[in-house]
Amino acid sequence: MRGNTQMPYWRLFYHVVWSTKKREPLLREVWEQDLYRYLWGKSTAIGCHPHAINGMEDHIHVALSIPPKHKISKIIGQLKGSSSRYINRELEPNNHFAWQAGYGVISISESNLPKVIHYINQQKTHHREGSIRESFEGVF
Repeated sequence: MRGNTQMPYWRLFYHVVWSTKKREPLLREVWEQDLYRYLWGKSTAIGCHPHAINGMEDHIHVALSIPPKHKISKIIGQLKGSSSRYINRELEPNNHFAWQAGYGVISISESNLPKVIHYINQQKTHHREGSIRESFEGVF
């Protein structure tokens, strides 16, 4: 008789926002896509499932599924720490880039995930048009 080898079932979705130190406009448009690809790969490598990553010059948004075996704060810390090192070593070595200490995270329902993904993907439009959602932007 075989033991139970089924994987646990989980559906957990989060909208995470963090900002640059002192909300300074440090994220450069010329390398932001490289940063987002890096964060996507890092998220996947640590066992999470990214759904959307985008931001502005002073903050970043990530829609992310984090398995229940992981501590949310640890995952976000890993993403922030490794991306800061990536920026300082690969993208802009003389920048002395740093993220703000805190972050914001809200859980979202699976039915709202497409709306959050759209919101994240349209960051520049929302900020340009003044159609940002305070509950998604936070004060981090």
